[in-house]
Amino acid sequence: MHDISPIRAKSGTNQEGTSAHNRRVMIEALRLNGALSRADLARATQLTKQAVSNIVEDLERDGLVVALNAVRKGRGQPFTPYRLVPEGAFAIGLQIDRHLTRVVVVDLVGKVIARADAGLRLDEPSPGVQAILGLVADVRRELAGISAQFERRLVGLGVAMPGPFGLKESDDKWMMPAWQQFPLLETLAAGTGLNVGLQNDAAACATAERIVGAAHGVDHAVCLYVGYGIAAGLILNGELYNGGNGNAGEIGRALLSPAGPGSTPLEHRASLASLYQHLGLDPTESGLYEALGALALAQDPRVISWVERAASDLRWSVHLIETIFDPQTVILTSSAPEALARLLLQAMHPLLPSIADRPVRRLPRLQLGSTDPWAIAVGAAAEPISRAFDPRFSAILKAG
Repeated sequence: MHDISPIRAKSGTNQEGTSAHNRRVMIEALRLNGALSRADLARATQLTKQAVSNIVEDLERDGLVVALNAVRKGRGQPFTPYRLVPEGAFAIGLQIDRHLTRVVVVDLVGKVIARADAGLRLDEPSPGVQAILGLVADVRRELAGISAQFERRLVGLGVAMPGPFGLKESDDKWMMPAWQQFPLLETLAAGTGLNVGLQNDAAACATAERIVGAAHGVDHAVCLYVGYGIAAGLILNGELYNGGNGNAGEIGRALLSPAGPGSTPLEHRASLASLYQHLGLDPTESGLYEALGALALAQDPRVISWVERAASDLRWSVHLIETIFDPQTVILTSSAPEALARLLLQAMHPLLPSIADRPVRRLPRLQLGSTDPWAIAVGAAAEPISRAFDPRFSAILKAG
C-alpha cells in the first residue's frame, strides 16, 4: 500500500515467546501509518508472514483491528488492508492544575469521546479529589451510555500535573505542595478501580503532540510547554523520556542567573502565571482564556511588553534544549490562546546560534504546537494506552 513513503515501525522478533512484544509492534505500526496490508506489516516489522497473519487474527478476535475492503493495484493480486478499531480500547485522562481540573475519555486512536472540567482549590486536595472522582464517574457514565461494552474496555487512568515530584516538603505554591503530599494515586485507584499512572504536564502535552500533533512521526522532539508554569516534554528515539524520577524536562526550575539571593527560575518570569501577575488578573476567573485571546489580538501594550521579556528568556531555553538534546525540532505548546502563543513564537525569533542551526533542515528549529487547553488531559489519557499497547523491551522480558 505504501509505495512512496517509508512505513514507520519498530522491528518485531521471530524468537519464541515474544508475541506480546510483536502485538505491540503491530499496533504501533497501524497507529503511526494508518491502514496496512499483512505484506506491509511483515516488511516493516521484519516478522515472518506467518507470524504477522497469526497476530492479525488475534488482534481481530480481540476487537483491536478490522479488515477493510480488498484493494487491487495494477495487475497484482488484491490485498486486504487492516486498520485499528478506535473503539477497541479507551482510557481516561486527568489534568490537575493549580486552579482547575479537566477529565477526558479518549479511544484507541486518541479521539476525545467525553470531557468534563471543574475548578480546584490549590491548598485543598481532599475535597478536590472528591470533585475529580465525580467528574470521572460522569464521563464513565457518558461512555457507557454510548455502549455498555465500551466502559469494560477502559485500560486505565492517566494523571498529569505540575512537577517536580518527590522533592522534600516545600511551601513553594508553584509545586502544589498540598497535592504533592496527598496520597493522590492511591485515592484515585481506590475510587475508580482503574490502574493509575502519573506524569508531569509537559510530558502529557508531548504525548498529545506525538499522537495527533506536530511531533507525530518525529523521533527526536522537545515540547516546550508554557502554562501556569514551564516545563519540557522530551521525545527521544521515538519514546517519551521521563527520567529516573519522572522529573525530566523541568526546565522551568532552571535559574536565569547564578544561584544566590535574587536568583530567579525561568517560570517565575516567562510563564502564564507571570503574565497574570503582570496584568493583575485572577487565574481563577471564568473567561480568562477568552480575555487573554482578545488582549493578544488587540496587541495590548501590556501584553506586548510581557511577551518581549518572556521571549528573551524562552529563547535562551530553546538554545539550552538544542545544545543538550539535539532534537529535530522544538515545539512550543501552551495553554494560552493561539493568538498569544503566536506572538510569543514570533518574538522568540531570531533564535540564538546553536548546534541546531544547520543549513539543511526538514523541520524548523522552533514551531508552534497545540494551544488547546484540553491537550494535557488528552496526553494524560494516552499514557495508559501507551502502557497497554506500545512496544517496549520489557514486553520481551515478560514473555521470556
